[in-house]
Amino acid sequence: MEAADTVQGTSAEDNHGKITDADIERARRQIGVPKFSFNKPYNSIASSDVLSHFAWACGDDNPLWHDRGYGTKTRWRDQIAFPLFLHSTGTNLTAKPDAQNKALFKGLFRGVGKYYTGVTWTWWRPVYPDERLFVERVTSDIKVNEKSSFSGGISVTEVYRDVWVDRAGIPVGRREESYLSAEREGSKKTGRYADIKRHTYTPQDIASIDAVYAAEQHRGPEKRLWDDVQIGEPLTPIAKGPMTTVDIIAMHMGLGLSSSGIGPLRYNWKQRSRMPAFYVADRYGVPDVVQRVHWDHERATDLGLPTSYDYGQMRTSWLIHLVTNWMGDDGWLWKLDCQSRAFNFMGDTTICSGEVVDKRMEGPHHIVDLKLAGTNQRGEVTAPGTATVILPARSGPAVLPAPPPDMCRRGAEMLQGAADRSRDA
Repeated sequence: MEAADTVQGTSAEDNHGKITDADIERARRQIGVPKFSFNKPYNSIASSDVLSHFAWACGDDNPLWHDRGYGTKTRWRDQIAFPLFLHSTGTNLTAKPDAQNKALFKGLFRGVGKYYTGVTWTWWRPVYPDERLFVERVTSDIKVNEKSSFSGGISVTEVYRDVWVDRAGIPVGRREESYLSAEREGSKKTGRYADIKRHTYTPQDIASIDAVYAAEQHRGPEKRLWDDVQIGEPLTPIAKGPMTTVDIIAMHMGLGLSSSGIGPLRYNWKQRSRMPAFYVADRYGVPDVVQRVHWDHERATDLGLPTSYDYGQMRTSWLIHLVTNWMGDDGWLWKLDCQSRAFNFMGDTTICSGEVVDKRMEGPHHIVDLKLAGTNQRGEVTAPGTATVILPARSGPAVLPAPPPDMCRRGAEMLQGAADRSRDA
């Protein structure tokens, strides 16, 4: 996923679009420091409709995400959120930055492209309708690559940790998300995508894809018992595509337009006034967001790509869809890792597949480990992944995992700190 260009002062114009040692050093100083958010969450409250709209945006029609009546008959006793829903919610309680933190967090890598490369999720409990969650984001790691296969030169991977907690400060989920910063001309320099053209399908090709859609299986209320799972057992594949602009639009309808606060008309003008470097004029002179590379063919080709491409969050949702179909209503998706190895271009089709690679017991948990892959019509695995699932067993139901002590402590500190600031105001 391509993220926002950031804004710096104008005294270093020669470094525009370049990765500098000064920026790398400042990025490292951000590790562990909570980041203030100027933008409200797209979904402040997890209403029943909001939860349904989010799952719809991901292309998942599992009734557990959509129907409260259905949910009341499951062990969860209600509709619950599609696991990726955390991405769109969470009020940030971090205090506004002082002068020192403003300088620390002033935009890094000005004019440099920022690309989503992968994520590791952990979930400890479900999100129910009408809940309000809180979130904190910190940089957790900085990795420097002196010779990037993507850009041909130096690149930097920033890893961001988000932790969501409920009103009691009890952790709900955690995400470690990686973004690669590289010069925007990198893909053009390396010529990595020079030979790729938008795919053309025959009626027979579409029929084959439709057959995968038709064969999709929701395990639903039929329990998948840990005792019966076999190592090497395949998951029923699911189809995603051929990707169209409607898929990009639908994703924004569920997940929001951008964490950067962009929006239509006056909202667009206000954000452009605050973040001018996030806007690049099109061929007609209209300043438009750099994020348009996901839907604007011309912008993508300007960057040396064959056409526009997907978001990393979409691929994560696809692998979640695959796993939750397989495990059924009574299982729990504990952990999922999804890597973005190549762009999914407009018109590409991804078939998501997986297999059981291990089963084990860990305390009260009956655990199954899965190997996952999203493979396009060119045979490229664009989204390899893994998942850890807790299943019911003949000896008893799936027991939810407990968040680790450091996360519990941080959740309590988040809410206590916000309370103390409110009293002092």
